[in-house]
Amino acid sequence: MSRIGKLPITIPAKVTVERKDNVITVKGIKGELSQEVDPAITVDVKDGILTVSRPNDERQNRALHGLYRALLNNMVTGVSEGYRKELELVGVGYRVTNTGNILDFALGYTHNIFLQLPHEIKVETKSERNKNPLIILESADKQLLGQVCAKIRSFRKVEPYKGKGIRFVGEEIRRKSGKSASK
Repeated sequence: MSRIGKLPITIPAKVTVERKDNVITVKGIKGELSQEVDPAITVDVKDGILTVSRPNDERQNRALHGLYRALLNNMVTGVSEGYRKELELVGVGYRVTNTGNILDFALGYTHNIFLQLPHEIKVETKSERNKNPLIILESADKQLLGQVCAKIRSFRKVEPYKGKGIRFVGEEIRRKSGKSASK
């Protein structure tokens, strides 16, 4: 039995879970999310507890069992508490500003980079003197939030020699010594 798949999901007080055919819809304070589930996987909601089960121990069903349990748990957590990611820009002259859901990056290229964020994501930027600029992203959808963070990081990947680039707050970067260290 899947260790992740067999764990029950406790549904918080202000969250409702509806099942219609193979689509699970979760509604809460932070928003509404839906996920289509494979027909072989059974999802039951009883007494504020959501359980996911599979019909047999075939390889495909075992894989989907843990997957859908994790996706549904992320949806329940997202609509009740939400997810938050903080990115920092490390580098001289790196700046970011936002106008609504449009981010404007100055990352050392000849032009500024503009990124239109989905309306499900709330964004805030902070630029304080003698501190790295911060981007704070919040959303109920963990998958979408991770995808947007990956897109932002792809504009300027962290390089291992000076540590310049876009990274998560608190992320450890493996630094390399330059050629002068070999002498």
